[in-house]
Amino acid sequence: MGMVAITYKVMPDSEIEEVSIDDIVSKVQGFNNDVYDVQLVETKPLAFGLKFVQVHVVMDDGSGLSDKFEDSLKSVLGVGEVEVLSMGLL
Repeated sequence: MGMVAITYKVMPDSEIEEVSIDDIVSKVQGFNNDVYDVQLVETKPLAFGLKFVQVHVVMDDGSGLSDKFEDSLKSVLGVGEVEVLSMGLL
């Protein structure tokens, strides 16, 4: 089985006031385990002072693994939208 590298764009929830980007970053870094290799979590500027979190993760190319990771991202308090920016086999 091969490996896949995925880059996600994680937007803060616009309906929650005072969403802490740093809290989102620290929780996402905690997803690093034997299945998901979270290689980089960084804060990026969007517009007008808004920021988003970019997540680079490597995982096995197994059935449903990317969906489970995306669901984990969505379950973090303060996360709004999750979008796949890029995906590629290694």
